[in-house]
Amino acid sequence: MASKLPNASLSLKEFMLRKEVLQLYRNILRTIKQVSSQQDREYLHDWVKSDFNNNKHIKDELMIKSLIIHGENSMNELKKNINLSK
Repeated sequence: MASKLPNASLSLKEFMLRKEVLQLYRNILRTIKQVSSQQDREYLHDWVKSDFNNNKHIKDELMIKSLIIHGENSMNELKKNINLSK
């Protein structure tokens, strides 16, 4: 009996990692919305978008997890800087 799943379906680990990456991306974009300068918001948005696009080909689980941690640390640093500038 053939599997009904498409050949390109994700494993559970890959699915969970993908969920974490998308959640991080959304949280970073929400954080960027708090930046007061429109020019800075556009710059940060372009930077984040290009960073995620440059790393979308990575399949290694450990590398993805380390990039998630790096992204969370960067987001927290940005939050701190936004709070200091208020």
